[in-house]
Amino acid sequence: MYILLHLCAAFLFGDSIVNASPSPYGREWARADVVTCLKAKSVPYSIKGSTDFTALIKPANLRLAYTPAVVTIPITPDQVTASVQCAAAANLKVQAKGGGHSYASYSLGGKDGSMVIDMQKFGTITVDQSTFIAKIGAGQRLGNIATALYSQGKRALPHGTCAGVGIAGHSLHGGYGYSSRKWGLTLDHIVALDVVLANGTQIHTTSTSYPDIFYAMRGAGDSFGVATYFYLSTVAAPTTVQYFTSDLSASLSTASKATTAFRSLQNYVLTNTALTSDYTFGMYIDSDLTYNIQGWCMDCTLASVKSTLAGLLSGYKTTPKIQTLSWIDALTAISAPDALSQPLGSSYNYHDTFYAKSLTSRNSVPLSKAAMMAYFQYIINNQTPNIGAFFSIINLYGGPNSAINIPSADSSSFSDRDALWVIQNYGYTGNNLPPFDNSIKSLVDGLQSAVTSAQPDGNFRGYLNYVDPSLNAQTAAQQYYGAATYDKLLGIKTRVDPGLLFWNPQAIGISPAL
Repeated sequence: MYILLHLCAAFLFGDSIVNASPSPYGREWARADVVTCLKAKSVPYSIKGSTDFTALIKPANLRLAYTPAVVTIPITPDQVTASVQCAAAANLKVQAKGGGHSYASYSLGGKDGSMVIDMQKFGTITVDQSTFIAKIGAGQRLGNIATALYSQGKRALPHGTCAGVGIAGHSLHGGYGYSSRKWGLTLDHIVALDVVLANGTQIHTTSTSYPDIFYAMRGAGDSFGVATYFYLSTVAAPTTVQYFTSDLSASLSTASKATTAFRSLQNYVLTNTALTSDYTFGMYIDSDLTYNIQGWCMDCTLASVKSTLAGLLSGYKTTPKIQTLSWIDALTAISAPDALSQPLGSSYNYHDTFYAKSLTSRNSVPLSKAAMMAYFQYIINNQTPNIGAFFSIINLYGGPNSAINIPSADSSSFSDRDALWVIQNYGYTGNNLPPFDNSIKSLVDGLQSAVTSAQPDGNFRGYLNYVDPSLNAQTAAQQYYGAATYDKLLGIKTRVDPGLLFWNPQAIGISPAL
């Protein structure tokens, strides 16, 4: 991928990690208690001292390392049920781990002393050739899914660009991809889920069967149960993709020039019908003043794409490079340097040491001139920092006819259905390893506040898949859900998990009603 994503790129490191603070939950007692239970129920598990424990608990974000009391590695749904029951009996909190990409290490519990249910053995990918509904195990990764779906009838799903990201957390909390403006979020394609609830019950939930759980899992799944299998409606893959890239760095000679060019692009997005939902793109800028755009148009002609990009990029005075690719080749291009095929479980060993924040802007309140002037000026003023590095990605989610914004805000607990841009601001250590200098955090916070302070009426929110652990539970609830959705989720949580078994620091139920 053009940004060589530090959040998913191939950085292979050793076992050195930062230890989080000790648990207040008495995990040594709980561990002995829960192990007895797991042995009695024949559930595979790993604890401190086991040969695989270090690999199993190594986080994607090395800045936030936690030591669970126990990691279970179930093979069957019944073993997931037994895991949940044993955790409840031992008074342990529970979090499931699919791909393990949680920015906040919530897939390790978000604290020491939890039970982690590692879903790596759930690797099924099958497409029903009559309904084209795919059944996918919770341990699978996006690149494997893309190739398997294509091999079973040239089917596809909207999903993220990083091949190693797991389907579980990605789809349960959104699931943006380059095809999302055409097809919606991954979450929007979930038609059913097999879920283990806090009392150990196994259910098959749909819009008509356990509809409250179906609503809650699609947007807040980490707080309500362990999804074992996903059932997703697939679509026919496009025959061709026009994949484009262009260097925009010349516009960074001044913040004013960069702002004028961006506002021209934003106006085109909002007003020009040539930019159909077949198009999407992302813009990447970093502390070395690299600045470029990458995107595609599905099943479009080369001539039409050239014409549209001439208008879209008119403020940048740049000539994009356009390639006509197959569907799989296009997915490979945006996943680069990572291959689409990725191992499951702890065999996947990519890590970084980072801090990230996100902003989603409204279709009804586009990014203002003042906000973008502050954004670009901050980046120019803070280029090549000595303490680490940072980048920012601006992805187009909305605009006219974007499928992301077609579902109603109450169709699922992913309620942010008026997003235009989603901005991710991400700072990391120079060698991608600990220790983490908190000055990097200050850099990212400064970039975030440069935008929000310059546009106080922007009604900005956050994107849950870029979860920010620096937010307290109440602020996170407001940023990620809003009052109406959060309060509805809180009512469901009270009924199905009153003891807050499924817990992380920002889980539903930590904050009171908004």
